Formats: sequence, C-alpha cells, structure tokens
Amino acid sequence: MPLFQLLLVAVIQGVTEFLPVSSSGHLILLPNLTGLKDQGQVIDVAVHVGTLLAVMLYFWTDVRIAISGLPRALLGKTDTEGARLALLLMVASVPVVALGLVLHMTGLDAEMRSITVIGWAMLAFGVVLYWADQAGSTHKTDKNWNLQDAMVMGVWQAVALIPGTSRSGITITGARFLGYNRHDTAKLAMLMSIPTIIASGALLGLESIFTANVGVLKDATIAAIFAFAAALLALSLMMRLLRSVSFTPYVIYRIGLGAVLLVIAYT
Repeated sequence: MPLFQLLLVAVIQGVTEFLPVSSSGHLILLPNLTGLKDQGQVIDVAVHVGTLLAVMLYFWTDVRIAISGLPRALLGKTDTEGARLALLLMVASVPVVALGLVLHMTGLDAEMRSITVIGWAMLAFGVVLYWADQAGSTHKTDKNWNLQDAMVMGVWQAVALIPGTSRSGITITGARFLGYNRHDTAKLAMLMSIPTIIASGALLGLESIFTANVGVLKDATIAAIFAFAAALLALSLMMRLLRSVSFTPYVIYRIGLGAVLLVIAYT
C-alpha cells in the first residue's frame, strides 16, 4: 500500500478515535469519497492497536491501577481501587462486545457501512451530544463512577456500533446525561475504549492473521506507529481543551459533515 495512504488512514484513525466524531465512519468514507482502495482488515487492526497504545500511555496511572486490581475483580472482589475500576470497565464493555459479536456473525455490521447511515448517525447523534452537554449537570467526577453508571454508559457505548455514531461521542453523551463533568466524562470514555478496542482487535486479528504476508505486516507496523502518534496528539489536545471548551465545536463538525453526506447520498 502506498505510504501516503497508510499515513492518511493512520492519521484519520488516530485523530478521530478519541474525538467524538466517529473514527469508523471516517475510515468507511475514505475509500467511498476518494476512490482509494479499501485499506483492508489487517491495516484496520493495526491502526486500532496504535490508538490503544496511545490511550494506555496517556492514562497509564489509571491503567496500571486497573491492571493491578484485575485478578481480584475477576474473583468478584472490589475491596481495592484497582479491583473496583477493573470491574467497572469490564461491566461497561459487556453490551458493546456482546452486540458487536452478534452483528459481526450475522453480517449486519457490513450492511450498515453506507454513506446514508453514517450521515444520519453523524447528524442525529451530534444533536443528542449537544443536548446532553448543555442539559447535563457537572456534579459528578470519575471518583463517583459506580456499577449502575457503568452499566448505563455501557449500553450507550453499544449504540456506537452504528457507523457514524462515534464510540467516544456516544459514551460522552451518556456520561453527560448522568451528570459527569466534561473532563472526567472524556476520561471515563477513553478508559472504556481500552477493553473495547482489545476485544474488537482480537476478533479482527484472529480473522486476519492467516491472510497477512510480510509486506502487509510491514505496512501494518507503519500504520500502527502513525496512528499511535496521531492519537496521542489528538487525545492530549482534547483533554486540555475540555478544561475550558465545551463539546460544541465537535457537534458543529458532526452536523456539517452529516448534512453534506446526506446531500451526497440522496442526490
């Protein structure tokens, strides 16, 4: 694959994975709107690995705490901070993993990969994000995250399986409706992405491992590195901006892009 296309795919994935604008929607649109050859499943897995490493590095303190508590969480114990965080992340991941597996096995995920679906999802869920951001209170922090809220946010996250919805965007929407402040809303959404990306990457990786050759693996490594750098930069910028800026700029972008895509789809 040409280096330019690898860079383009990696940057799009890296920048949009954690911004509430839908990375999967942008990756689906890339070959549809540019005429470029679809990057393929191996490259998709690679750029997801790159973004996974970026979010784990950025939130390494929380990730380390969760990893240390994982053995106790698997035993159903929540008597430490790490065990509690690990258990909440696992609970929040169940809906999207279960529904994602069903959609993948039935082929429904492929049927939703259209400009029309992405356009409507971009527009509609952009409006819902704006509503949640303006109406939601800010009395909760990540320290208030509990089992009930994790379950609710997990259901919201599962909606992101509709292309164009945005996993981070819809999770942020759910958290804002629950009353979490903007910064910690984004933090929880990013932490929730870790088990989700691991699950989806494992599924796609197992399917791709037997078709990959040396050339494809080399391209995948390059794409992963580019995606890691782009994701880390985008994540750092967004988390800083959220201390003083709302989610409105992302809403405006979503509505604008959604409207353009619907015009293209229906004309």
